[in-house]
Amino acid sequence: MRFAIAAFVLLSSCSALPGADWDEWRGPRRDGTLIAEPKAWPEKLNQKWKITVGEGYSSPILAAGSVYVFARQEGQETALAIDPSNGNVRWKQQYPAPYKMNPAATAHGEGPKSTPLYSTGKLYTLGISGILSSFDAETGKVRWRKEFSREFKATSPDFGAATSPIIEGGLLIVHVGGSGQGALTAFDADSGQVKWTWNGDGPAYASPVVVDLAGMRQVVTQSQKNIIAVSAASGKLLWKIPFTTSYEQNIVTPLVYRDTLITSGLDNGVMAIRPVRKGEEWTLEKVWQTKDASMYMNSPVITGELLFGFSHLKRGQLFCLNARTGATLWQGPPRDGDNAALLVSPTSLVVLKNDGEMIVAKPNGKALDVVRRYTVADSSTYAHPVVLSDGVLIKDVKTLTRWSVQ
Repeated sequence: MRFAIAAFVLLSSCSALPGADWDEWRGPRRDGTLIAEPKAWPEKLNQKWKITVGEGYSSPILAAGSVYVFARQEGQETALAIDPSNGNVRWKQQYPAPYKMNPAATAHGEGPKSTPLYSTGKLYTLGISGILSSFDAETGKVRWRKEFSREFKATSPDFGAATSPIIEGGLLIVHVGGSGQGALTAFDADSGQVKWTWNGDGPAYASPVVVDLAGMRQVVTQSQKNIIAVSAASGKLLWKIPFTTSYEQNIVTPLVYRDTLITSGLDNGVMAIRPVRKGEEWTLEKVWQTKDASMYMNSPVITGELLFGFSHLKRGQLFCLNARTGATLWQGPPRDGDNAALLVSPTSLVVLKNDGEMIVAKPNGKALDVVRRYTVADSSTYAHPVVLSDGVLIKDVKTLTRWSVQ
């Protein structure tokens, strides 16, 4: 009887959550590619529910019939599992997380900033001060937790930990530590035991990706002062190139296009590089670079050969490049905001600006082809949205809202 009730609850939960799981930073492919979207976007969205979840710019995820949010409530970092049908909280776990903000980042609040990760019934979070936790995703029970004050003088970068963990082959991979000292580390996802580390640079704010390039499975990320790649199996450094930005704010998640990596950074333009392997030796070929656009907190998306992003130049500007050549195809109006989170499919480009405006457009290499504009929040929206087959989930500074197209 207990099993039957549990099965009914699970099936009911899943049926209330249209579309496939969006279980980590930028989705299951970690590149902002939509896996569900409405067949049509109406003139107006309907608010299905809205709840207060806490402060921070960590993006929500959805998996196994629940929405998971990571936020700050009254000085405690808080993980929540939420019923997508009505916004009811299924479980909540908290721990004290005092944090002294860098004065330059006061406007962005005390976090957290890192997006949680769901994998095989477990939820993983990284707090703004570098506290790494594993929860049972069904019950919220803490499985293990780590903080790194014994290993590193600082446990987070100057503006707080923002990198989002990734799972690869049973390993939970995340760059821990702080400014000047840290380690890209692979933990056994089940036990939390350290399996390998690379300690050649401190962490940045970018999130790693795992990719197959030049016949090698590798973890690629922006660290504090470099772009690096290590073996996904062993953590051995494969290649690195120096890459620095003002105040060491490397933030952009690398994006794979064919055999190249596309990346950017504050005042560094946008570039595509190709890792080339000859035996144990690696070289990096610069395929193209443009100074027409440059990404700060935004990470790009691709559909076909169209690369979309949000440049910090001209006080904020959407743009489209040819991903193969780097040629600028179009640039949107200047002075368009501080940041925008982008998601894409062959039929839709979703742009959530930091001022609460969401744009739905057609992916077009000639101009920004707007279908709809919506106001989806009345406070800052730096977190990525989650697009469903019947609407969208929006996290603003303190609340989570489910908007419906029906």
